[in-house]
Amino acid sequence: MPHAGRARPAAVLYPGRDARVRAGHLWVYRNEIARLDGSPADGDAVEVVAGDGRSLGVGLLNTRSLIAVRLLAPTGRPLDEAFFRERLGQAIALRERVVSGTTACRLVFGESDRLPGLIVDRYGDVLVLQTLTLGMDRRKEMLARVLCDLLAPRGVFARNDPAVRRLEGLPRETGWIAGGGVTEVEIDEGGVRFLVDVARGQKTGFFLDQRENRMHVAPLTAGRAVLDCFSYTGAWALHAVHRGAASVLGIEASEEAVAMAGRNAAINAAGERYRVLAGNAFDELRRLSEERAKFDVIVLDPPAFVKTRSALASGLAGYKEINLRALKLAAPGGWLVTCSCSYHVDEAALWATVWEAARDARRWVRLVESRSQGRDHPVHPAMPETRYLKCLIFFVE
Repeated sequence: MPHAGRARPAAVLYPGRDARVRAGHLWVYRNEIARLDGSPADGDAVEVVAGDGRSLGVGLLNTRSLIAVRLLAPTGRPLDEAFFRERLGQAIALRERVVSGTTACRLVFGESDRLPGLIVDRYGDVLVLQTLTLGMDRRKEMLARVLCDLLAPRGVFARNDPAVRRLEGLPRETGWIAGGGVTEVEIDEGGVRFLVDVARGQKTGFFLDQRENRMHVAPLTAGRAVLDCFSYTGAWALHAVHRGAASVLGIEASEEAVAMAGRNAAINAAGERYRVLAGNAFDELRRLSEERAKFDVIVLDPPAFVKTRSALASGLAGYKEINLRALKLAAPGGWLVTCSCSYHVDEAALWATVWEAARDARRWVRLVESRSQGRDHPVHPAMPETRYLKCLIFFVE
């Protein structure tokens, strides 16, 4: 039964297992919970209580997940529609202050917006929703309704197909929750136009977290030969074209993405300055090296090579290999823009890996700038997990 005076069911922690949560972290792991009071069901709101009886906040429960409770609010705050309307409004208001020059951005970034398990991206007049936890998934229709009230989109499309949902006991599914229509949307990013398929594109359709990095790097490409590896639908490449690159070669393994890159090139009038190859980046980098090709600006923006801590060693080997091959192709006085979206690879590890690759390639590099994800992907100060993207800009002698 609930503790006397306690209004809702509770997850009571073992003694001494509350320091991380007291410091502001929003996750409570299953092995930290001594008992559940009040017979809550998975997906219900529960109060999280330290072993000494002090309340630590209110969150949503899922005993099937390793992360059993995700905290959302202080003790006493009901997790009703009014709460979510307020929290969503706060997240949207922040983006209105820090995002400009684009018709697409991330509106809600999970834990960083104190809405763990929820992602909301805007692409023109369409919102894309991901409910990655059971608690949020149970509330997705309400969340879509509130988002429609706040933003009046054409529709809200659920991209609930990430594999992480399996850890919550949830199915992988996609479809319109509100509104509808075509799932292909045209967006503008700093004067460059892109087609985004919110139903079939990677992630929620596009890689929004690199927007500011793409726009920042583009001026370096004016009049230069550019190589864009892991090009996807051509975002880095077409920003280079837009800023006057002499030529841009993209490499992308997905033939579907290559086709979309071609369409994006057409609507931006890239002409013969841009071409994209369908192929494995590792193989194509080797082939280009054998042909003694040279590029003034090389962008490496690969998928996550390290998805778990146990894969760190093999992942770093992969990062070293692509950077080594890229550095052999870099013209003297050129630039290497190398990225990692693997949380388990910190900036120091990536920097050390590039330096090791540079020594093997017999190239002298200098780190000119270190960047991270865009401002629409803010970082929770107590949760380093929310700062995952590294973008290092090296000058290559």
